[in-house]
Amino acid sequence: MSTTPTLNGQILGEAAHATRAVLERVLAPTSTTFHESVVLNGTAQAGGAVPRAAIVARMMGAVKIDLATAEAAVASLAADGLLTDDGETLTLTDAGRARNDAIRGPLGEVTQRLYADLPADHLAVAARVLITLTARANAELAAA
Repeated sequence: MSTTPTLNGQILGEAAHATRAVLERVLAPTSTTFHESVVLNGTAQAGGAVPRAAIVARMMGAVKIDLATAEAAVASLAADGLLTDDGETLTLTDAGRARNDAIRGPLGEVTQRLYADLPADHLAVAARVLITLTARANAELAAA
């Protein structure tokens, strides 16, 4: 007899680790680290230019990394010519856009396969639950 599993940290962690492993496999041929991909994608989502402080804060808040790690990802991308960094604004170069596209295309295909037959209403409920859990966990971290 099978019972319906209860959502918990282990299930969430396994899902996060499995999907991160898929992302790492997509990133490997582009020689892009996970943290660099966050910077590239965030800058692309902002239209190709974003305040440097906003990306660093996003990485520290959403990805839960320290300032030095976030700064290192930005510096690496700038050194590779994938973005320009004037100290205030990060701007994707043509090479940066091409790299981001090289990641987003295959990642989009994998994402479609992963979510393919999941009902939209289930995905909406899962999104609301995960957003709530994230907000509560962030509040716990802030209170500590």
